[in-house]
Amino acid sequence: MVPVYATSSAEDIQYIFRHSGVRALFVSSREQLSKVAGLTDQMIANGLITFEPDDLTRTLSLRDLEKWGHDEELNQDGIYEACLRDVSSDDLATIVYTSGTTGRPKGVMLTHRNFIANCSGSRHYISLGENDVVVSFLPLAHIFERTAGYYFAAICGACIVYAESIRTVARDIAAVCPTVVFAVPRFFEKAQSRVGEKLRQVAPVVRRIYNWALNIGKTATSQTETTGKVSFWIFVAHGIAKSLLLRKIRCAFGGRIRFFVSGGAPLSSDLARFFHAAGLLILEGYGLTETSPVIAVNTLGAFRFGSVGRPIPNIRVRIAQDGEIITSGPCLMRGYYRDPEGTAASMKQGGFYTGDIGCLDSDGFLHVTDRKKDIIVTAGGKNVAPANIENRILSDNFFLQVLVVGDKRPYLCALIVPNRKAIMTLAETLNLSNLSYPELLRHPEIVSQVQKRIDQSLEGFASYERLKSFELLEQEFSLAKGELTPTLKMKRRVICEKYKDCIETLYRRTDLAWTELHEPPVPPNCL
Repeated sequence: MVPVYATSSAEDIQYIFRHSGVRALFVSSREQLSKVAGLTDQMIANGLITFEPDDLTRTLSLRDLEKWGHDEELNQDGIYEACLRDVSSDDLATIVYTSGTTGRPKGVMLTHRNFIANCSGSRHYISLGENDVVVSFLPLAHIFERTAGYYFAAICGACIVYAESIRTVARDIAAVCPTVVFAVPRFFEKAQSRVGEKLRQVAPVVRRIYNWALNIGKTATSQTETTGKVSFWIFVAHGIAKSLLLRKIRCAFGGRIRFFVSGGAPLSSDLARFFHAAGLLILEGYGLTETSPVIAVNTLGAFRFGSVGRPIPNIRVRIAQDGEIITSGPCLMRGYYRDPEGTAASMKQGGFYTGDIGCLDSDGFLHVTDRKKDIIVTAGGKNVAPANIENRILSDNFFLQVLVVGDKRPYLCALIVPNRKAIMTLAETLNLSNLSYPELLRHPEIVSQVQKRIDQSLEGFASYERLKSFELLEQEFSLAKGELTPTLKMKRRVICEKYKDCIETLYRRTDLAWTELHEPPVPPNCL
């Protein structure tokens, strides 16, 4: 089986179709059908199956396919059992085309054994059972949702409830009252942002009480992290805060959440601490399509914010001299489909070279700092992990998206998408409400306030890791514009190419001032 995202372009779908050589195609709607026009020559007879509508010519409806299968079962007794016996655990189960942040997607070949091993290893760390209810809303074409939210949940006997659509997730979660939710960091960022928006709308005295409750929770979280226990008075105060005040945050998720699992992209440790302060634990994990996907995950009994947890029992992790994470075990892919060079480059000496930079701490927790190819090397030779800077800035709800640039440049700059509502609120405070939104983003007072917030966020960072300048953007980076992957990770090269003129202007604007501040004076005898 070859899954494809519903949001994929016709060009990508046609590439995957041709490259994989599939012989039958399931499409969910007339819109999706239009993306595969002209591809029927590759398919077997009746190889185009539609979910809806079911009255299209030259296609087979899902309803007719089900009837056909039922008739075959009646005509050939034991046909399904015979097919099952013919399947080996080492047979290919799927080819998953990685969304990737650059270039053409690669077809990752995964076997039945890969999935079984990954679910088996994960069961040692993630407690899921028959009494659990899981809400599934991420694309099943993505390996994280497919393995964790589908295979793993089913193996553990949990009840899986599928959201009506991505637009109804909040409503569906409130109605279903799940106990476990698998999600990507953007889900938690939006939830935190909504909390901030509601707090800005309440009376100042109510806001102060909520902030007191959250600060008590953050103190409890900090004590748990540093000493493993909470002082008596903080324990009591946090209990009161959770019962009387912070319960509204938990009730927004149905009120029965035991824990969340976050994957697909890095989770800000500040974001994890915010939810923990409110009595909601996010267990961050780490994995790749090529590893089926789980490599490591935090657990209820052993979690560390800022880490992705310990490697699951049947996965071995080691760190190369240059910091690259290398993993081995039964979860590793067979290879990239029709790409022996790519397979050989990433799978060497029995290990898979992930392309991620990280380290294992003294307690065995894995910390992932950045993608190896995303590391910025400044003109001064400094290696900078942009994700660390971006995540720290994004811990402030004032910002929605941040892309740090600066490779081969003397200093770092960034493209920043601010929270529009936060900008408008700031404009009211500064008596600038008469200006349009684009004018506000370029107003010196707004820019100055934004700079202050960024500087506060990056306190403690080295001087070469701080932003010398930035550009505030009106529009968010989006999946529809090809700037994000389906799990909402930024496609850095795509964005940098799209905004290259903006980036060049940003550096030209900043270069003169920066040079005047940093260039040494020319000695008189050199004139």
